[in-house]
Amino acid sequence: MTLFRIALTALALAVVVRAHAQTPDVKWAIQMEERYVISPDIAYTKSGGVESKLDVYARNDGKPRPTLLYIHGGGWLPGFTKDMYPLAVNVFLQMGWNVINADYRSSDVALAPAAVQDCLCALKWIFHNAKQYGFDTKQIVVMGHSAGGHLALTTGMIPPVSELNGPCTAGDLLNPIKEPVRVAAIVNWFGITDVADMAQGAPNEKPYAVMWLGSQANRSGIAKQASPVTYVRAGLPPIITVHGDKDPVVPFVQAQRLHEHLNKVNAVNKLVPIPGGGHGFFGAEATQKAYGEVFDFLSKAGLTVKPD
Repeated sequence: MTLFRIALTALALAVVVRAHAQTPDVKWAIQMEERYVISPDIAYTKSGGVESKLDVYARNDGKPRPTLLYIHGGGWLPGFTKDMYPLAVNVFLQMGWNVINADYRSSDVALAPAAVQDCLCALKWIFHNAKQYGFDTKQIVVMGHSAGGHLALTTGMIPPVSELNGPCTAGDLLNPIKEPVRVAAIVNWFGITDVADMAQGAPNEKPYAVMWLGSQANRSGIAKQASPVTYVRAGLPPIITVHGDKDPVVPFVQAQRLHEHLNKVNAVNKLVPIPGGGHGFFGAEATQKAYGEVFDFLSKAGLTVKPD
């Protein structure tokens, strides 16, 4: 762990705490390195010669703890990495959770559905390494923003037996996993839920979605295969979605569509609209309220929200 990244994490904590209208805990920020074992840039899978990596923030007390798999956004585009989003995980670190911050192949390296497949491998990596790092496999939450919200949904919703949920190529993942690989809940911040709607014509087509699908022969089939709405069924993990109703990047109708589909199968879910909210820039008060909704939802889903 470099001094730069430690300083960045401490600074990010102070910023996010202020943004959420909480009292900054400077002492906690200074002591974070003493409370956590931080393991950066672990290669969790490799495909086409490209390694996908993740960072682990694991509490050093040896106790199994609730664990967050965080997946960053950026339209699946190049230039967006896990190192750009330290703010997103620090609220969970402050509460005593373990955190995994994962990268995945961007659209310049591999087209859809490569990012989906990578994140499914990241989840398997968590289960393979649960004892070493103290991940409570009964309390795994996957969360992401924007394209990361989409990938959080697919990671938690795609069935264990499916074309996309195939073998991973990192060493320990070649061994069978004895227990079911399942998340306890999904937190979707303004993620894409229907890829075809975003990549194949007006009114909601966006360049980043078109780029992610590329010129592949079976674009329609791949778009469906990579869409969370495709996997709506009874028995899914609880899903909460936070989305601004004026989002110009991922239209609010994407959140509404998922919510309606989930309701039809009586899946546990909640939609938290942010009135006037854009693409994640909600303001301090609305952000604080949204996080309150998220943690209340996780608590009702049976997770230990504050293990400390």
